[in-house]
Amino acid sequence: MTDIYFNKDYGILYEKIENGKCQSFEFQNELGSVRHLFIKREIPIQLGGETYYDLITPYGYGGPVMQPAEGADKKELAQAFVRDFEQHCKRENIVSEFVRFHPVLRNAVDFGEFYDTVFMRNTIQTRLAATADPLMSEYSPSIRRYIRKALKQGVEYRVYMNPDNLDKFQELYLQTMDRNKADDYYYFDEEYFSQCLNLLGPQLVMVEVTWKEKVIAMSLNFASDGVLHIHLTGSLENYHDLYAPNILQYALLRWGMENNIELIHHGGGRTNEPDDKLYLYKKKYGRVQELEFHVGKKIWNKEIYELLCKETNMEKEPSFFPAYRKNLRVREEIK
Repeated sequence: MTDIYFNKDYGILYEKIENGKCQSFEFQNELGSVRHLFIKREIPIQLGGETYYDLITPYGYGGPVMQPAEGADKKELAQAFVRDFEQHCKRENIVSEFVRFHPVLRNAVDFGEFYDTVFMRNTIQTRLAATADPLMSEYSPSIRRYIRKALKQGVEYRVYMNPDNLDKFQELYLQTMDRNKADDYYYFDEEYFSQCLNLLGPQLVMVEVTWKEKVIAMSLNFASDGVLHIHLTGSLENYHDLYAPNILQYALLRWGMENNIELIHHGGGRTNEPDDKLYLYKKKYGRVQELEFHVGKKIWNKEIYELLCKETNMEKEPSFFPAYRKNLRVREEIK
């Protein structure tokens, strides 16, 4: 599996943000193989002098992904993996796990019954390989009209594979986050962008939108295994009438069609609500077939999990997982 979210270098990129270490677990038997990439985080509470850990999917999507042998029973393979992984968690003092399953690969179908799996929201895709003219079949009439207007006004775009640097993009992205009063989680620092370039350079696709030689919008995206994942975007404030965000998407569509990309994955909204504004906007680029995003929760050591919840006064906190981290997060913010 070569999708960017299953690349260990991608996981390493988020070690600092998630305050843990990226690891992978490989399982194989006569039924096939399973690979599971995650970030292992130390739980900052010791019980009886023991240190414990929990697992989380790196930023984006992931979870275990299988490669079954020909004719193999996928459920039996998943069961065998879970049994083996449970023993691994026991040996490594791993208490719980939070998985964000991959909407494109649909691995929640294979492993969902072994986790407490919850549907969160739909995500949007622009299908390139499945239609002769994705611009007409996937894009809404209003988006096509905005693109025509922008191009008529002289808006241009350039697409860079494996860019030399991300300095200009970082500056524009942070300006956009400031303007939108974004959560601290989305403020990636200079080290992040440097690592992104060093670890994942060949899979980076950067788009630059210009008007009269001035850069007015940019995006940073990941290309791998026939899928183009939209990652980060930034734009200047006073150029709304030039429809730069629409040209960012149009540039990726054109580039994708020329570079064997099968689909562009836009992700979903900011919330799980069906009237989420970002979700409704993204739908205008993928009108035919949406994808489903599920999360999975797993308690690998119930006894220790309950002790940790008791230690943090979170014994009755069903809305946050793992529950014992809710108070820990508050303490970290106070510091």
